[in-house]
Amino acid sequence: MPTNFPGGDERPLYEIKANLFKALAHPARIRVLEILSANDRPTPVSEILTATEIEPTLLSQHLAVLKRHHVVSAERTRNTVHYELAHPSIRDLLVSARGFLADTLRARHEQLSAFDSLPPVGNPQ
Repeated sequence: MPTNFPGGDERPLYEIKANLFKALAHPARIRVLEILSANDRPTPVSEILTATEIEPTLLSQHLAVLKRHHVVSAERTRNTVHYELAHPSIRDLLVSARGFLADTLRARHEQLSAFDSLPPVGNPQ
């Protein structure tokens, strides 16, 4: 980054924010986060595999990206690893993204039926 980057000492904070969006920058990772959000509990990898139908090695890579950027946390119990959202605000971010998607699709009437078929993101408040 240039030395005249806005914020000076705040640069690392912007990098953390950018890394969050990098972690979210793949459809498979968004789907994983939606599953974790909807479950609202630590979720075993086997359940995520079943819900996404992603190859195990590819899912492992996606989960590693999410974990590296502190979007999810993991806990191993014997042979099972459970994942959950690392912070409740991730759910809020997913809900906001879903609202953006809805507005975009409403502007494109031909795609509205695809929006209605999406699985839930989380528990309604």
